[in-house]
Order: sequence, then structure tokens, then C-alpha cells
Amino acid sequence: MNILGISCFYHDAAAALIKDGVLIAASEEERFSRKKHDSDFPMLAILFCLEQGKISMEDIDYVVFYEKPFVKFERLIFSIFSSYPKSLGVFRKSMGSWISGKFWIKSTIKEKLNIDDSKIIFTDHHMSHAASAFFCSPYEEAATMTVDGVGEWTTASYGRGYASWNGSSKGNKIILDKEIRFPHSLGLLYSAFTAFLGFEVNEGEYKVMGMAPYGRPLYMDKVYKLIKVHEDGSFTLDMSYFSFYFHSEKTYTSKMIEVFGEPRDPKARFVTSQTSLFDDPNPATAEEMEKNQYYADIAASIQKVTEDILVKMAKYVQRTTGMKKLCMAGGVALNSVANYRILREAGFDEIYIQPAAGDAGAAIGSAMFVYHVLLGKPRVFKMEHAYWGKHHSDAAIYDFLKSSGLKYQSFDDDEKLYDRVVDSLVKGQVIGWYQGAFEWGPRALGNRSIIADPRNPKMKDIVNIKIKFREPFRPFAPSVLQESCEKFFDMPDSEKHYPSTFMLYVTPVKKDKQAILPAITHADGSGRLQTVRKETNPRYHRLIEKFGQETGVPVILNTSFNLRGEPIVNTPQNAFNTFNNSGMDMLVLEHAIVTKEN
Repeated sequence: MNILGISCFYHDAAAALIKDGVLIAASEEERFSRKKHDSDFPMLAILFCLEQGKISMEDIDYVVFYEKPFVKFERLIFSIFSSYPKSLGVFRKSMGSWISGKFWIKSTIKEKLNIDDSKIIFTDHHMSHAASAFFCSPYEEAATMTVDGVGEWTTASYGRGYASWNGSSKGNKIILDKEIRFPHSLGLLYSAFTAFLGFEVNEGEYKVMGMAPYGRPLYMDKVYKLIKVHEDGSFTLDMSYFSFYFHSEKTYTSKMIEVFGEPRDPKARFVTSQTSLFDDPNPATAEEMEKNQYYADIAASIQKVTEDILVKMAKYVQRTTGMKKLCMAGGVALNSVANYRILREAGFDEIYIQPAAGDAGAAIGSAMFVYHVLLGKPRVFKMEHAYWGKHHSDAAIYDFLKSSGLKYQSFDDDEKLYDRVVDSLVKGQVIGWYQGAFEWGPRALGNRSIIADPRNPKMKDIVNIKIKFREPFRPFAPSVLQESCEKFFDMPDSEKHYPSTFMLYVTPVKKDKQAILPAITHADGSGRLQTVRKETNPRYHRLIEKFGQETGVPVILNTSFNLRGEPIVNTPQNAFNTFNNSGMDMLVLEHAIVTKEN
């Protein structure tokens, strides 16, 4: 049985194909369209999934959309009329988009995919989130917790998942026991501060998380003026501070400015006494650093409040369900700092988060929900890696290199290729590492990565400013061998924790290792960890192993293979363009190496 899951028309459109309960392919549309956070109908991603499954649309049994549009429209209309006349602008803008397309999603799917409407199913947004985590996890039963901006009405939920593995008689079900409803939203609270701090909503939230370690949470009392948290971890927002429910562009009101002062200029550079402006001819003034320190302290405050609320929610979920395993989803589940605190403080032994925890991941969740719950089929699959995207063969790579007239060196022996790459890393070069299928979700996990030596104290600035062309405060991930993780990071029993495999925990770097790993150690002594397993990525694992043999440090600096404002690369052409338009020194395309010396 073939089921196609779709998410689109808000942000991060995606498609996923499951066959007989096993994931075959999954991709965000942006990887093919090259439009960052592309929200349009994911036709290119769908065509890729069909190609990967070696099927046509005639072979599809069901197409599942990740939410219920008319319930979402009900929430929109209710919000507009309850805040009229302030919401008049939202009414005009939203009615145009709904009448032109969102009203007719079923017709759109039917027309674009040429499929009978009896095969089209709609699932609840937060149920899709919960299913995306639980039915990809290895667990027979687990608590679920979903937190995001908003789905139809729900902004957070918790419940329980039960799985029937390989024909056991338990049955498959997810029961959502409790929810928090719009306009009260932890995700939208965080987004309001994202906008206040000068970043783009639904794109810059991770920048706030990256800015927070440069500050101190001095203004938590002010943040708590905006949100009231209850004993069970639920919360209510003071809506007088927010405008997202009646304004299409602004997320907060002048009342928030009265509390926190003037918003940060999006065009201003961020520099404090702890940051660096590598090779910048204009040194920061004391006034500039003081002003930015205030914004860093605000970032630290909203981050700490968010963490505390999530931990409180998770503790309540654990007490209520009595379960020791937790599956998390929704955009807020990408907050890697909070995830680690939940693991350490909430009473769960294990947490599972699949790598595309936001709306893109709901494409998988909606398909899995139909297969396992509505159709009652037993579970046979668990997601242990993130490599579900397009793979370009050696033949395709060599065709590209030859047709482009590029000089390259090919390697029949992988060990010799690794030796060459390790030698370049040790010499301080920055390398584009391209292999296998691209990753599912927003993290590069060793198949579409820019890599460098984490021991070099200058490397963070070099990669941020000369390679990625982005803010110098942004952190990088350490990719570490699974078997070496606990020597360098505070991550006991790391082999059983999938979020670290998917770069979804920020963990402390051990104090005696921070000076050894300056390029990946953040201002607060932490690192956004990726553990690399030999069985799921043998080539990347072997490269790191060889680097460790050469240096004594089996850790590599890893960041996504893209330039600022662009999606992560897909094709060899994408990879070469990014390499050519940046300060990278070497490009590895599977078994071929291109350098700028050629």
C-alpha cells in the first residue's frame, strides 16, 4: 500500500511516501525549487517521492493532507471578527489567499495529482505532529507532546501513543488528552521576540537561540508579564502585548515596546564583548556593545522562560501518563537547548524527535496516522537516520564535472580520499562534503555539510563570515563519533538517544575539552551535538575516525552546505555554485575532489 503525505501553504512545504508502513522518501519542496522555506504545493518533492518509490500516481492508494483547512478557516474568521476593526487588514489579505487557493485544497490535490477525491484524506494538524514522532520512534508506547505556533486551533497538546509491532494484538492509537488553543501559543510568543530582536518570523527563531548564550536571563520577570504559566504547565498570554491575531505583519504591540524598549534594527550588526568581528576594520564602540548586550540578555530571557515552561509541561505529562518515554514534535521541538533540559529534568528516560519536527515532518505523520490508525496496519518501521532525500550517483556527478569543464581528481580508494580530506582539514581548509541522499529536516548531518577543524579558534569566524556570509555569533555543530561522544560531551548513554543523532540536543562540552574544541563550543560552554553512527553513515563516520587518528580529536565542525538565505544544496551543480561563490577551499562530491587550485 502506497500513501503520500503532503504539507504545504504555510511554510516548509514537503512530501513523504510510505509503502506498507515503511518510509521510502521525504523532502521539503525548497530543496528542489531553491526557494527557502517554500510553502507552495510540493509538486517537485512529490515527483521525487514517486521516482524514489518507482511508482506513478496510479499506484497511490491515499493522499493525506496534514491538517484540516476548514477548521483552520473557522479559527481565522473567529479571530478576525473578535478583533474587528483592528483586523480589517488581515481580513482583506487572508480572504484573498483563501479564496484563490486555500479553500480549494482538495480540488488542488485532485487536479495536480489526477487522483480521485475518494483517495484524499485530511488529518488534524497536531495529530499529524504526534504521529510523525511516535510512529517513527522505536517505542511500543510513549507519551506525546506537541508544541508549535498554531495548527487549526491547537498550539500545544499532550497524549499517549500505543503501537502494534509486527502483528501484535495491542492495536495502534494516539490519544490526545489535553490541548492549549489559539491565541495562547508558546511558539508565537517566541516568534514575537524573534521579530523584536530583528529576525524574520518562522526563519530566525534559531538565531534567537544562538544569540541567547551571549546574554544573561535578566529580564525573565518582564517576559512573565506577557505570559501566565499554570501549575500543569499550561499558559495564557496577555493579548494586549500581541498583534499576531489581528495583524498580518506585526506580531507585537506598542505595549511590548513600553516594557522592553526599542526593537533591534534588523540591519544592525550584533557584537558584544564576547563576540568577534573577524577582520572587521570598524571596531565596535562601547555604546554599540552595551546596546547589543541588552538584546542578548532579552534573547537569554525568552529562551530561559521557554525552556522552563517546556520542562514544566513535560513534567506534568510524565506525572499524568506515568510513561518513561516521550515523543515530541512541532516547531518548538527544534529548540535543542530546551530538549536537553527536558531529558535531564522532566523524568523521562528517553525522548524521540524526528529530524523534521516542524510542519514539514507532518507530511510523514499524516501518512503514518492513516496507515497505522485509520487502516489499523501494524508497525514495521523506525526512523534511525535522516537520509531520505535525493541521491545523485557517481555517474551523474562525473557527467556534471565533465560537461562543466571542471578539473577534478577521482578516487577509487575511499581511504586515500579520506586521507586527502583530513590533510586539508588539519591545514585549516574549509571543505564542502557532499555524498549520498540529502537530509530530511533543517539540519545537515554529514551528507550535505560544510566541515572544518574544530580545534582552530579562528575557524568559527572564518566559516561564519567568509564562507556562510552570516552573523558572527552563529554557532556550529560538532559531529562526533558515537563511541567517543561521552569523552567530550555531557551525554551519558548517548547510544540510546536519537535526538543527538539528529542534532536536536545542545549539551555541555566537558570543561576539560572546551579549550580543545573552541570552534564548536558556544559562549556558555555548550555544543549542538551530532553523534555519528557507523551503521547509518559509514563514510562520514570513517572520515571523522581518520581525523581522530590524525589529531586525537574524533570531532569535526559541521554546518549546513548552503550560503545565507539559500536552502541546503541538492544537486552537484548546487554544491559547486555554493563552493565557487564562497571561501571554501575544497569540494568533495562523493568520490571526486575539486579544489580552487586546479
